[in-house]
Amino acid sequence: VQLQASGGGLVQAGGSLRLSCAASGRTFSSYAMGWFRQAPGKEREFVAAISRRGLSTYYADSVKGRFTISRDNAKNTVYLRMNSLKPEDTAVYYCAADSSYTDLTRDYEYDYWGQGTLVTVSS
Repeated sequence: VQLQASGGGLVQAGGSLRLSCAASGRTFSSYAMGWFRQAPGKEREFVAAISRRGLSTYYADSVKGRFTISRDNAKNTVYLRMNSLKPEDTAVYYCAADSSYTDLTRDYEYDYWGQGTLVTVSS
C-alpha cells in the first residue's frame, strides 16, 4: 500500500483544514487507518484512527472534539477534518495503515506510512 497525504498549509488559529490521504491498491478496506503528527523537536504522536469500515474512531485527548477522522473506501481515501486549530497543532501530519488492528494509538503497529504534510497554525 502506498499512501499520499495532502491538504496541509498555513492557517490562522481558530481556522480549519482538511487533510486527505489517498491509498493505492485494492485492499484499502483491509486496513485500519491512523493519523499521527510530529512537531519540531518532539516525538511523533497519535492523533486519530479509524477502523476498517469506519464504524469506530479513536482520538487523542488533545484533539477530541476538534478533529474528525473519516474514510471513503470507495475512493481509497481517509480524511482528517481539523477545526478550531491552535498553534500547538503545528506539525507534520502523517497517515498510516495498519493491518493488525491491535493498538491503533501506537505508531509501531502500523505497516505503511505516507510522506507527511505540513500544517502550520499561526497565532
